[in-house]
Amino acid sequence: MANRVREPIQVYLTASERDELDRAAGDLGVSRSEALRRGIRALTEGRYAGDLRDLVEEGSLTPASTGPGEPPPALPVALLNDVLAGLARDREDR
Repeated sequence: MANRVREPIQVYLTASERDELDRAAGDLGVSRSEALRRGIRALTEGRYAGDLRDLVEEGSLTPASTGPGEPPPALPVALLNDVLAGLARDREDR
């Protein structure tokens, strides 16, 4: 393996996020750091399809910062179906 310059980064995880990371790393047989690197690569390799890919590429859809069903604190959250319907209407108007 060629020498790589690596930059340290600090991430704060909830206990459940840490458990998920440990499980994923264990399932893959890699360190936590490597599991995170693979997760980042998976996000950037275009593994989204159709409308979701469009939303990710334009920055309208980002990974959840809290657990499923919990909106981020003090930020409005739109239902995905409402967002997709709005995008479809915008595209029809073009």
